[in-house]
Amino acid sequence: MQILYNVAGLLIVLLIIPMFLIRAVRERGFVERIRQSFGFFPEHALDKVEKTDCIWVHAASVGEIVATSPLIREFRKEFPKRPILVSVVTTSGYEMANRIIKDADAIIYFPLDLPWLAGHVLKRIRPRVFLPVETELWPNFLKTARKLHIPVMMVNGRISDKSVRQYKYLRSLLRDMIGTVKVFAMQSPIDAAYIKRLGAPEELVTVTGNTKFDQTYTDVSAEEKETLIEAMQLAGSDGIFLAGSTHRGEEAFVLQAFRAVRETHKKARLVIAPRELLRVAEVSHICRNAGFSVARRTELQKGEGKASDVVILDTIGELGRIYSIADVVYVGGSLVPHGGHNILEPAAHGKAIVVGHNMFNFKDTHALFMKRDACITVHDAAELSREVAHLFDDPSHRRRMEKESLAIVRENKGASRKSAILLREMLDAYESQAENLHRVRATQKLTNFQTYFIDLVHSKNVDGFFKNVLLLVLYAFSILYRLLLNARLAGYRHGLFARKHLDCFVISLGNVTVGGTGKTPTAQRLARDIRSMGYRVVILNRGYRAKWRGEVGIVSDGGKLHMDAAEAGDEAYMLAKHLPDVPVLIGTERAKTGRYAIEHFGAQVAILDDGYQHWQLARDLDILLIDAVNVFGNGHILPRGTLREPISHIDRADVCLLTKVDQAEDGACAYIKETVKRYNARAQIVESVHHPRCFVPLAEWYTNIAGEGIDVSHIKGKRIMAVSAIGNPASFEQTLASLGAVIVESLRYPDHHDYTMSEMTGVFGQAERRDVEAIVITEKDAVKIPADVARQKWSVPVYVISVEVAFGEGAQAWDALLEKNLTAWSAQKSAKE
Repeated sequence: MQILYNVAGLLIVLLIIPMFLIRAVRERGFVERIRQSFGFFPEHALDKVEKTDCIWVHAASVGEIVATSPLIREFRKEFPKRPILVSVVTTSGYEMANRIIKDADAIIYFPLDLPWLAGHVLKRIRPRVFLPVETELWPNFLKTARKLHIPVMMVNGRISDKSVRQYKYLRSLLRDMIGTVKVFAMQSPIDAAYIKRLGAPEELVTVTGNTKFDQTYTDVSAEEKETLIEAMQLAGSDGIFLAGSTHRGEEAFVLQAFRAVRETHKKARLVIAPRELLRVAEVSHICRNAGFSVARRTELQKGEGKASDVVILDTIGELGRIYSIADVVYVGGSLVPHGGHNILEPAAHGKAIVVGHNMFNFKDTHALFMKRDACITVHDAAELSREVAHLFDDPSHRRRMEKESLAIVRENKGASRKSAILLREMLDAYESQAENLHRVRATQKLTNFQTYFIDLVHSKNVDGFFKNVLLLVLYAFSILYRLLLNARLAGYRHGLFARKHLDCFVISLGNVTVGGTGKTPTAQRLARDIRSMGYRVVILNRGYRAKWRGEVGIVSDGGKLHMDAAEAGDEAYMLAKHLPDVPVLIGTERAKTGRYAIEHFGAQVAILDDGYQHWQLARDLDILLIDAVNVFGNGHILPRGTLREPISHIDRADVCLLTKVDQAEDGACAYIKETVKRYNARAQIVESVHHPRCFVPLAEWYTNIAGEGIDVSHIKGKRIMAVSAIGNPASFEQTLASLGAVIVESLRYPDHHDYTMSEMTGVFGQAERRDVEAIVITEKDAVKIPADVARQKWSVPVYVISVEVAFGEGAQAWDALLEKNLTAWSAQKSAKE
């Protein structure tokens, strides 16, 4: 069913392109509507809401925006720090929203519910909750909401008889959509019964009432009313008859009723507000053919029109206020089989209301007003003429209806407040569920081609024709890359390419996957162990993303730092700060940096950080790190996947170090060991964990990276926000969760990202909105954060988690192997000398 829906959606869009072109010429603002509907938003349009955990409220058109206005006001009271996004479908709804909703942080057009498009926009914004107003349910959009675990709550829910019949044909799509919604806040018991018939669980359905009773944007003072009457040149009239939201065919009935009124009220005037502005010229022609003079509202505003029998309202968003000047109101769409329009706007002004018998779209409201004799229902043009004329002729009857309308509105206020409280309860209940407590709400803070590409190649399975085509191309390049890689390695193995040698013991430390295995803390541990054995050790780092350029860069001479993080690159700088007595050098050619280390620092052992693929330099010991959490990536070689070289190349390793085994899934370690033995039976297998040592306040970390900090138990039970720009953020988040922290949200930036001051200000703002007690970052992030951040005082503290590597199974054999090899090398060197 989903496939049929998507095919139908694409075909419809293709078929109506000519109509789009016509409307782009005829309708002001239509081009911008289409741009946004296809996901192209104006610059800065989403700045306040994108990835800020906002509340997203979706209302289709003007009527839903009227219902949304009081909701937004109450949401702002209940969630004062939470950004609010409002989306609409129609141009009139967009203009109305911008006019009457002042508490929204952003107003946009809702994306078309096409495959990939709706989901892409939702992933970009990543709201805390999505709230469709009335019955705005879209399959592709809700499918993505399910995947991202974004809760959905229907507000001011309304279901018509016709919708109930139509929705049943959606079958599995309907089940999926209904199953996504966590709470159904319905307008009336009738709407509640209908949504249950469609499959909503009874315990999730509640009746809150109609939020349109709470709207206040139409409030008009006596002075404002007089101003409107003067501006529309209706002063001195003998009563005003207003027909709102009329459809084709109804204007003739309205004019017939107006003619009946004029038999006794010669100076009575008529205001017609067509539902569609495109019909204004047509309605003007109908009125003139009936013998009445006509003026348009926009003409009168410009001073171009004159007092006329009929004023046509050709503006957007004014009808709700202009209802205030009427004596009798006819609400259109009800003498034709459209289903009527909402009568609450004229009722809020205390007006005598007349409607046709086709009010099935607003059955509950209509029934309420009929029961209280606050609304008159007519069945044809003759009856409309008779009832409208009677209301003009009998002021006492009209005043009684006006009084009753105001009483109904007053008695039914409060639906918006109920909805706000219900939203708070739903979010608290949803986010406190066991499965959600451990499910980190991760937000990718930067989205561009790079992050899209990274996400794509990390995926094991993808949906969508375009993605599969792109992956097929990448797979072809992977085959070529594998061939070149194997040819190059074979050249080194068979002596076709010469390897350079250093007069010291060389250990390479690396992996066969891209990032996230824990090389840096492992290199720290290895350097300390070797130094404690009495050897002079240096670390040779390639200086990834370092601003320094040259053959040999001295980050640390083993006593003093000579570079900052920007110059050295984050990994080399962090190694130098953690190992104050170990020289750290950077350079692309490790043979040159190694020779320099031997000549100037007397290096006896050189650790090639991230050196498993640096075949140009001969090594005495190859240590391969394998992430037990992200086992061999997705099984594909770059650029299709995350493998740097085929898994079979683990045959070069002397030691295979399984990292983060405490976070591995059941069976993962056994699978890794079996794979290692299959390709390399001689390799020694060692397990390790990344043990959290302490939490260091950011300001203290800058001055004393190796300080004692705060005990890790301090974080237990605290609401925190995790912020990281590392290769495997999930592992970092899992570490925090294992310490008992409540991760309210995780903000993920691209690996090695340089934070800006404005970005960090945004992070603190989001932390305040989420009421977190601390922000936790990694040491790799700490070196990338501007020093000014550490110097300033913020309302939310920032802690840097310090981790150390602890060896587990195979540790004793590893220690023995390392000591044996170093002793043998030392003896051999002494013999030569």
